[in-house]
Amino acid sequence: MRLYDFTLSGNCYKARLFLGLIGRPVELVPVDLVNGEHKQPPFLAINPRGQVPVLEDENVRVVDSQAILVYLARRYAEEHWFPQDALTQARIASWLSFAANEMQHGPATARVARLFGLRIDEALTSTRALAAMNVLEQQLAEHTWLAESAVPTIADIAVYPYAALAGEGGIDLAPYPAVRAWCSRIRELPGYVCMPGLE
Repeated sequence: MRLYDFTLSGNCYKARLFLGLIGRPVELVPVDLVNGEHKQPPFLAINPRGQVPVLEDENVRVVDSQAILVYLARRYAEEHWFPQDALTQARIASWLSFAANEMQHGPATARVARLFGLRIDEALTSTRALAAMNVLEQQLAEHTWLAESAVPTIADIAVYPYAALAGEGGIDLAPYPAVRAWCSRIRELPGYVCMPGLE
């Protein structure tokens, strides 16, 4: 199994984290996003979207971090990570969408702008980030895990990185005790792996 990866990417980290949690070894293939390797023809032949992560598993190629979580959960993980019942799957799908939208356009964008000096609409990004964190705090104040299950699911793995890394985007986690407690629960899971910014 091979993962095309960028160490500082929260989306790549989702895949690395979940692989660690389910005990699957993987070969990491670094992609130099800073110098635009992901937009060059050799990588575009792997993923025409020009994005990481990309997972290769035998003759299968999966792009997008959320899709990779679904694939790994269905193929290799215990069922609790992506249960079969319709309601839990719907809840997970909702949080996967939240990760790709609200978290990506809020906390993740704020972080990337600070790390790499990107120009963004800071006021809009800050508003989006705080709104996303407030939604997360409300859910986690009422439920131990995002999909309202007794154990974690891929919903938690999808949302975790950019919540845990929010401080790198200038977002103070102090007002979010439920989010901080949830992050601690995830860090205590067997097989947990870390990334820069979370050490």
